[in-house]
Amino acid sequence: MAVRRLHHEQPEGFAFSPENQAWADATISKYPQGKQASAVILLLWRGQEQEGWTTEPMIEHIAEMLDMAKIRVLEVATFYTMFQLAPVGRKAHVQVCGTTPCMLRGAEDLRALCQKRIHPDPHHLSADGNFSWEEVECLGVCVNAPMVQIWKDTYEDLTPASLEAILDTFESGKKPRPGPQIDRHFSAPADEITTLREVPRGPFGDGGYAGKSSVTAGAALTDGSDVMDGYAPGAADVKAVTQLDDASVTIVDADASTVSTRDPGVLEAEESDIAAKLDALPEDASAEDRANAVGNRPAGLEQPRNGQADDLKRIKGIGRVNENKLNALGIYHFDQIADLGRPEVLWMGIYLAFPGRIDREDWLGQARTLASGGVTEFADRVDAGEVESSLDEET
Repeated sequence: MAVRRLHHEQPEGFAFSPENQAWADATISKYPQGKQASAVILLLWRGQEQEGWTTEPMIEHIAEMLDMAKIRVLEVATFYTMFQLAPVGRKAHVQVCGTTPCMLRGAEDLRALCQKRIHPDPHHLSADGNFSWEEVECLGVCVNAPMVQIWKDTYEDLTPASLEAILDTFESGKKPRPGPQIDRHFSAPADEITTLREVPRGPFGDGGYAGKSSVTAGAALTDGSDVMDGYAPGAADVKAVTQLDDASVTIVDADASTVSTRDPGVLEAEESDIAAKLDALPEDASAEDRANAVGNRPAGLEQPRNGQADDLKRIKGIGRVNENKLNALGIYHFDQIADLGRPEVLWMGIYLAFPGRIDREDWLGQARTLASGGVTEFADRVDAGEVESSLDEET
């Protein structure tokens, strides 16, 4: 990393706006007497948001506020690349990650685009003053390399074309959608799962059930949902598992009127059968070919009823990407998911590249509740705007 120094031209002074000064005073008051220096990063960040970059008068002012030596605040400002020590673009300052994972996946092409579109050298403004760029060390999104950070957001899985489209959006005065710029959610597999193919994961991480003594009675299990962290396929009328031991799985049906027992060997046999079918396929088999090998494609609609699809993201486990995939299959409504049979559940689990997820998160049970006009706890949170989708919380 290049030596970071303050810009040679500096404004005459600095003062927080009245609103930011009130915020700064409240922030400092949260720390015990003598520990106010702990607020230095927060104050520097708020000052940079106000001014656009971190100036020397700002550093001096914050040092006085926190009773710190100027050199100590300067050390913080010059250490973290989040603090810009020179004027940056009005619309976007692009931080290109150049560390090994990003470099191996095309960061040099992103840097070349910045040199062509913004300025040949980092830390220089574009001709119109709207853009600037620099190369930085690892920004912590290695699995989605290559990536850049612009202001507070990261933009991932980039190509020169997608980065140029992002810059075009900033140029127009709008904010692009952050995160991966390909069809995946956060760090989810970009294509399909390529591990754990031989023995699907069981509830205890070993692909099976035998040898385990018990689980908590009353564990939620609808349509074969998980016991603990695994995947326990069962009959469509399954409601709850009350016991799991070396000999049997005791299952209570949906209306709690009957009790049946299944040998864990039946569950293991189904997992082994699925693994064998997948192993028989060529390595380049498509997601649909893999799904067809283990189950049946669900029947879909040509279009939503009355032209209005249900918000499938209200089901815990379905985010924006999965909703789009389900719509592409002709699945638009809660009752379509609620009516899925076991072959269709297995098909969808493989097709969506999340085997067992439908069971683990009880999509069918949630869908029944929503289709009947009820509201689940998670759907309430989505409606309240607390979460965008379950994937935002769990992935």
